[in-house]
Amino acid sequence: MKASVVFLFAVVLSCIAYAMSATKYTTKYDNIDLDEILKSDRLLGNYVKCLMEEGKCTPDGAELKKVLPDALKHKCDGCSDKQKQGSKKVVNFLIKNKQDWWKKLEKKYDPEGQYVKDYKDELEKEGIKL
Repeated sequence: MKASVVFLFAVVLSCIAYAMSATKYTTKYDNIDLDEILKSDRLLGNYVKCLMEEGKCTPDGAELKKVLPDALKHKCDGCSDKQKQGSKKVVNFLIKNKQDWWKKLEKKYDPEGQYVKDYKDELEKEGIKL
């Protein structure tokens, strides 16, 4: 009896862990115009300041700051396709056009360089050179 209770408990915990890992991030902000943000140093700079905890966050910036560590850790498993494409677009833009901001964000969110290693091949397939 004890063994079956322990087994059942382990199964329930596994299901809960799976459900939590399969959680999708909100798509509430998926229709934000990334091109508008990327062409404005003021707007993009405000997002960088938000992520760096150097300035105020818009609601979508606060959501990004909240999920970014988890998204990096789990290879964006909870991201929608639009969020994945938008992430690649922003990373590509920062690497090509805003190296100083990219390095700053990289230092904060990937101080050990682990995510750069994890994503390097995938980004290079997308034409993004690190």
